[in-house]
This record gives sequence, structure tokens and C-alpha cells, in this order.
Amino acid sequence: MAMNQPVRVLAHFTPGPRVTEFLAPLDNLVDVRFCAADDDTTFYRELPDAEVLWHVLRPVSAADLELGGRLKLVHKMGAGVNTIDVGAATRLGIAVANMPGANAPSVAEGAVMLMLAALRRLPELDRATRAGAGWPTDPTLGETVRDIGSCTVGLIGYGNIAKRVETIVTAMGATVVHTNTRGAQGHPGWRTLPDLLAVSDVVSLHLPLTEHTEGLLDAAALSRMKPGAVLVNTSRGAVIDEPALVSALQHGPLQAAGLDVFATEPVDAANPLLKLDNVVVSPHTTWYTADTMHRYLAEAVGNCERLAAGQQLANVVNEVNL
Repeated sequence: MAMNQPVRVLAHFTPGPRVTEFLAPLDNLVDVRFCAADDDTTFYRELPDAEVLWHVLRPVSAADLELGGRLKLVHKMGAGVNTIDVGAATRLGIAVANMPGANAPSVAEGAVMLMLAALRRLPELDRATRAGAGWPTDPTLGETVRDIGSCTVGLIGYGNIAKRVETIVTAMGATVVHTNTRGAQGHPGWRTLPDLLAVSDVVSLHLPLTEHTEGLLDAAALSRMKPGAVLVNTSRGAVIDEPALVSALQHGPLQAAGLDVFATEPVDAANPLLKLDNVVVSPHTTWYTADTMHRYLAEAVGNCERLAAGQQLANVVNEVNL
């Protein structure tokens, strides 16, 4: 690829002014065409000419990849590549790369935000305040609302995001325990999953969606949690059995949940979780900050520069020869 020829990029998201300002001085390196996640007309028009796909959330199938006749790289704007058919990409000689750690500061803060909102019963109090209900008259507030600093916080998964959550909540006074699918026996905070569920006042999920983690928190696992516990998920929705979660929130042992992710996304308005007063939600956006976008763009452009120069790409998750 000639160095003076911009890399043709299809960016599968709608840009804000900061994104376009960041990219404007780089038009000699990248020729970026933007496409909203739900605009399949533009996506399929632009895909055949794209050399690089900047992918966010809308799944990329084998059929999509086969239409990308010039594709050399699918770059996930984030860490989890479960929304990309990596096997098909490998078969077609297309590299798949991700950005481990780039969104960790934002997701960690988002997870703590959901912990606080759930522990403090924020959605309920917000609605009552907006309705002009006056001073709270519910005596259970003083029985159920908790400080993170008095809680044991259990982290399922112990990567970049979880370790940042640990730093934040430890500074607030919490006791932290953790577990992961690879095992970390010997670390002072490590627990088995059953033990972690049994002792934690707050459980926060920070693990990828794989065949081993899908449905990890099923009815049996949820039943092991402490009465009055809070569950937070900023990883992948399908790690939790959603019908079992609804039951645990309605009948115990859970007091509340904070959810940024769902088994099917975008989440259907009919999802029973959205009807529960003890659930605080956001639409898979804990990662979505100006700071994370800046880090994403810097890494994405960096790999385009490497591609143009014939250099080894960063953070490739499959084995291909470019």
C-alpha cells in the first residue's frame, strides 16, 4: 500500500464534533466514511470499498465480512470481540484487533456510578422528587440504603476494568474480593465464585462473553447471593440469566441491580427488567465518554498508520498474514 494513499475506513458510528476535529488533520492518512449503527443502506454501500472497519456494537457477520472485498482489518472500538465473527475473518485473511484497557477508566467509573445509584435507590428517589412528593416518608430508606464504604464488593473478572473499580471503591472504604475464570489462588482477595457471591454486598461483573461465561449467573448462582445484595453488570448481558435475575429482584435475595448491558441489544422496551423499580439502567454507554473516544481514535489511527506502512498491527486477536 502506498504511503501517500489514505487508508479507506468505514467508521460504524455517528461522529460528534470532537471526533471530526481529531480526524481533520489526518486526512492524508485516513479517509473515514461514517455510518450510523442502524443505517444498513450506507453500511452496505461503503463496505466493499473499505480497507478498515472501525466497529462498535452492531454485530459483524460472516456475510458482512465476505462483502468487504478490500477489508484488511476490523478494529473493535473496545475490548470484547464477541460481536465479530472472528473465525470468518481469519478464514478471509482479515485481521481483527481490539483495544484492551482503552475504555477501562470510563467503564470503571460507570460501574461505580451504577453501584451508587442502586445502593442509594436513586431511580426511586429521582421519580418521587420530580413528582413533588416532598420529604421521603419511607422508613425503609434508613434500613436499606448503604454506603459503599461499609460494603464488601465482589468483582467477577479481574482485568483492567475490575482493578480500576477496586482502586476506586477501596479508596471509599470498601473491602474487595474477586474471582475470575482462570483462577488466581494465592492472591489475598481471591475467592471461589460461590464464596464471593455469599459474602459480597455488591457484585460487579467484568468478564468477556464466552461459551464458559454465558449464563454464569443463573438461578442457582443468584440464590447464593446475600439478602439485600446489589448486582452490577457493565460487561455483557448474556453472562446473566435474565429471567432468573428478574425473579431474584422480585422475590429476593437481590435488593437492586445496575445494568448497562442486556442479553439482546438494543434492549427491547418490553424487557421485564425495565419494568422493575429496583433496577437502574443505561444503554451500554458506560464506556462512551469523550476521554475514551480520544483513546479509541488514537489507537485506531495508529493501526491504520501501521497498515499503510506494512508494519505489525497492535492488539490483533487472530492469526492472519497481511
